This record gives sequence, structure tokens and C-alpha cells, in this order.
Amino acid sequence: MENDSYCLECKKTIEIVMDNRSGDTICSECGLVLDAWSIHETIEWRTFTDDNNDRDPNRVGKAENPLLSYANLITHISNPKSSDVSKGNVLPMKRLHDSDGVLIRRLGMIADMADSLGLIQIIQHRASEIYKDVEEHKTCRGRKLDAVLAACLFIACRESKLSRTLKEFTTVSNGLKEKEINKAVDLIRKRLEVQMGAVQAGEYVRRFCSYLGMNTKTVKAVHEAVVRTEELDVRRNPKSVLAAIIYMITQLSVDTKSLKDISIAAEVAQGTIKKSYKDLYPYASRIIPNWFANEDDIKKLSDS
Repeated sequence: MENDSYCLECKKTIEIVMDNRSGDTICSECGLVLDAWSIHETIEWRTFTDDNNDRDPNRVGKAENPLLSYANLITHISNPKSSDVSKGNVLPMKRLHDSDGVLIRRLGMIADMADSLGLIQIIQHRASEIYKDVEEHKTCRGRKLDAVLAACLFIACRESKLSRTLKEFTTVSNGLKEKEINKAVDLIRKRLEVQMGAVQAGEYVRRFCSYLGMNTKTVKAVHEAVVRTEELDVRRNPKSVLAAIIYMITQLSVDTKSLKDISIAAEVAQGTIKKSYKDLYPYASRIIPNWFANEDDIKKLSDS
């Protein structure tokens, strides 16, 4: 690899050559070794030729994990040609830190939950950090592991303003009830002083509308209406407010959705949606964008 550097022998800036095998930095003109034993900072790839022909012989180490005691900088060696542990064909792995093994498995469970829910990686990483703090402070002793892991993900979602409902987390936590996960959330929030903030209806817009298969124009109208609703004093659950807005907007569109479908998507009872709708109806002309529907169309909306 060539680069430019200053050579003390040539007394000028010249091209240098990096010898990656010896770690030397060499002047390309006079051959002077400018620097010795350089550290190669890129990922180390190695080739293991004793593998089976159907395997890729190239290997690269995993990225560092700051949550582990040894940052994941541990090498385990085993014999790939045999899986018979009882006969001693597999070299024993040295456990440098027992707690890391447990933590790796549990962080893997968090990753599986996040993948099942389609959560982005930044949320998974934040949930892992929260769980690490939970373990260090012994916050959730006596709580079910699945409830604690789901609670960490739930809090990470809330912090990222990409909220998910507790019901969604019950689908990836081995059938736990919402109440169990919510108790773990409250415990972690109080003990670790986590600031989640209040849920806003806008955090659910894209997911609920996507579930209902709504077109882009209607989704945009729903989003604008939700933002305008924040200025009103409507004391309802954010999900029920959003469900009522979706119901109101779709009545003015060819993309009509039934109350039953909206109820399923938003996980809100039909009766609750109707009550929220009645609260919002007097403000319909204020919250519905005029580019989406004119005043005459809005007046035709049903009041129930």
C-alpha cells in the first residue's frame, strides 16, 4: 500500500510503502524504514485451509461489544471436522468470564424479539444497554426473564419515539400478559430513572395506516390532523384519538375503512373509538386539512 510521507533521509515528501507482513513503513526511494511495527487497524481476515471444501475458509472476527466484560475480544478454537464432544474431539473453550456467556444469550433473545417486531437496530442496541443496567443494578429480581427483556425493548421504543403497544410485545414474549410486561416497565423506569415521556398519537400513524393499507395522500392527511389535534384539549388515549381521526378522514375519502378494521388495527374497542370521535367532531373543520376536503364535505360528516 502506498501513501505520501516525509523522509528524513531524502529530506522531502515522497511515496512510502507499507509492508503489512512486517509492519514496516518504507521510503520508496532510499529504502529507509521510517516506522517499524505499525499496528494494522483494519479487520483481520485469515484463511483456514483445513476446512471442508464446501465451507468458506475465510474468517473475520466479530465487532467489539462494549457491553461485554472483554468487549467480545475472545477466540474460541474447536475442531470443525467433528461434532462429537463426548470423545474429546472438540477442544474445550476457556470461559474467561461466566457472566458474559449469560449476557450474550439474553442479548440474543432481545435481538430475536426485535427482529420479530421489525424494530430498527438502534432500538435493539438501546434495549441491550438498558438490560445491561438492569442486570448490574439487580433491578428486576423475581420477574420473568421474557417480561424484563420485552420491557427493555418497550422502553427503547418509547425513547426513540417509535412506540409499540404492549399487546405487540406479548406476541414475542411466550404468551405473557400485558400486565406482567407493564409491571417490569414501571419497575425499570423507577429504579433506573428512565425518562420515556408521554406517547403521542403521531408515533402510531404510519404503522396503523400501513396495516389498513391506506394510500399516501390519506396517510398524509391523517398525520396533519394528528398534529393539529395536539393543540386541542382532548383527554383521550393517543391510540383512540388516532383511531377516531383515521375513521373521520377515511369517511371523506374513496379509501373508506370500516370501524371494525380500524378497531383491529389500533387495538381499541369500537365503542371507545366512537367516544373519541364525538369529542373530535366539533373540531373537524380545524383538524382536517383543507387540501384534503372542503368545508361542505366536512359538514356532511356524521356526528356519531
